[in-house]
Amino acid sequence: MSVFPKKGISHRRVHFWLVMVIVVFSGTVVFSTYRLTRSFQRVKEAVRLHSELQKAAYDLMNASDFLTEQVQRFTISGDITFLEQYFKEAFESKRREEAIEIMKTDSRTDAAFRQLQEAMDNSVRLMDQEYYAMRLVIEAKGYKEYPEILRNVVLNDEDCALSPEEKVWKATEMVLNDDYYAQKDRIRKGMQESLNEVDKFAESTKEAEYALLNRELLVARIAVLIEAVLVFFMMWLTTHYSISPVIRAIEQVKADLPITEYGSEEFRYLAQVYNKMYEKNKSSLQKLSYKASHDELTGAYNRVGYEHMLSSLDLENTYMMLFDIDDFKMFNDTYGHETGDKVLIKVVNVLRRIFRDDDCICRIGGDEFVVFLVHSGNLHRELIESKVALIYEELNNTEDGMPPISVSIGIISGKDATDGSSLFEKVDKAMYESKNHGKGTYTFYSKGA
Repeated sequence: MSVFPKKGISHRRVHFWLVMVIVVFSGTVVFSTYRLTRSFQRVKEAVRLHSELQKAAYDLMNASDFLTEQVQRFTISGDITFLEQYFKEAFESKRREEAIEIMKTDSRTDAAFRQLQEAMDNSVRLMDQEYYAMRLVIEAKGYKEYPEILRNVVLNDEDCALSPEEKVWKATEMVLNDDYYAQKDRIRKGMQESLNEVDKFAESTKEAEYALLNRELLVARIAVLIEAVLVFFMMWLTTHYSISPVIRAIEQVKADLPITEYGSEEFRYLAQVYNKMYEKNKSSLQKLSYKASHDELTGAYNRVGYEHMLSSLDLENTYMMLFDIDDFKMFNDTYGHETGDKVLIKVVNVLRRIFRDDDCICRIGGDEFVVFLVHSGNLHRELIESKVALIYEELNNTEDGMPPISVSIGIISGKDATDGSSLFEKVDKAMYESKNHGKGTYTFYSKGA
């Protein structure tokens, strides 16, 4: 008689039911994956819409800045090309109008649309002042061919009586004075408020989608866990060397930690690759962090940010300006270090007000600052000089209780340098020429100097 029972456990049956259970839970995982994909798509759509609305707001501001730049260049140089570019943007490109159309396509962004519309209205109102300035220059230069809309601009009797030089001077003053920049600030404020509304809308949408996404992830995790237990029952050796390390690795990834390198040889290799990517990513994030690239006192880019920009400049379309505060040690010795810090902050704030949002302001030393004027390959020297005059005017204004501030400035076009290193050497030379000429002055680098 055999010692073994005639009927034992059917491995085929057990295997069959285990496979069936695994299929069921695999189906649950597949279904959850489908739901997760839908959730990700909705989040992606919300991010896309957010990006599109942000771009619309920035396009309006960039178009407004472009119009400002063209009218300023026209009043300073009298070059009819800038007039043509102004009206091409205003009536052909119509980036401002396109931004408005994009913003009003979704009723959920009504608040952002109203703020952007207000910025647009302010921009349109500002055009009346720009039209008048352009008409003054046209009369002064005696141009016969110009856009029809400017023919409807009527100069008052007092301005008609001005000499050509006086008309040009008044036109330039109209687009460079404090009132003009105050109107520009209102446009920027409207755009910023519109961006804030867009951010609120995007945040609320993403929160709702993430909540749904977390519920789907929970279902998927439960299904995966049960399936893992069943696989462990069937293949416990494989689990010990592969599945267990994977599960632990998932938790470590969620906790933003490196993966422990143990288990099978293949898994150890994957863990090593991941850990290298992890360390590289951490290093990149630190380099890109705000604190790593910005000066803590003034908010300007620091030396790290400056070096990064210098290495990636488009020299053909960039101007570099080097500012050095004259006798800065005197502020600390006479008024104290707190006043010295306020002087540095004031210099950066003045530079921010005078230059465009695209221009980059860097603090590269204790009292040295660099401004990169990007996209400025065709920038006229007169426009830079007008900005310098505004800078000197604001720095010498003592109404805020600060003592007058003097700066020496070196200016160079990227076309005069072969690389970032030579660019700085030459602008530094120009700045020291300003120092030698009595400080509080500016010098354009000249190859023949």
